[in-house]
Amino acid sequence: MDAVRRAFEAVPRADFLPARERSRAEYDGPIQLGHGSTNSQPRTVAAMLALLDVRRGDRVLDIGAGSGWTTALLGHLTGPQGSVLGLELEPAIAKFGAENVGRAGMPWVALEPAVPTVLGDPARAPYDRILVSADADGLPQELVGQLADDGRMVVPVHGVMSVAVRHGDDVEVTHHGRYSFVPLR
Repeated sequence: MDAVRRAFEAVPRADFLPARERSRAEYDGPIQLGHGSTNSQPRTVAAMLALLDVRRGDRVLDIGAGSGWTTALLGHLTGPQGSVLGLELEPAIAKFGAENVGRAGMPWVALEPAVPTVLGDPARAPYDRILVSADADGLPQELVGQLADDGRMVVPVHGVMSVAVRHGDDVEVTHHGRYSFVPLR
């Protein structure tokens, strides 16, 4: 069994949904959280996590963390040797997500409100892995700059899942299918 599948088993989606939606946790589609946010389709999350290739001990930044489910999945993948910071722009969703992450029992994982004028977390960079769960207009150079050397970012760009790997000043980008996400703001 691969690491992503083990993470899905260890971190149930239902624990990160509003009470009224928990019975739909097995639904393989996005589930509304409110405020224009969704809990992403499990198949999409699994594909993104596989592309991200998180390793034990990695420092991970989760952009568009929403309910905290992906943040906690990332925490399971890094293990306590690593650290995960989830950022969510919508304050009410960030509060909901932080509460969910707090109940997950992973002290190496946190979810915080994003600063509206700052993309990512340049003050605490570099990160080994960055996951972006919102559609960008182009490869976000601000986030590329927050990657460690040999760091990896998964981000949908114009609906195409893209993987950027930083090698010093060079960035290798590959593309991996079409997906639908809310816009990156």
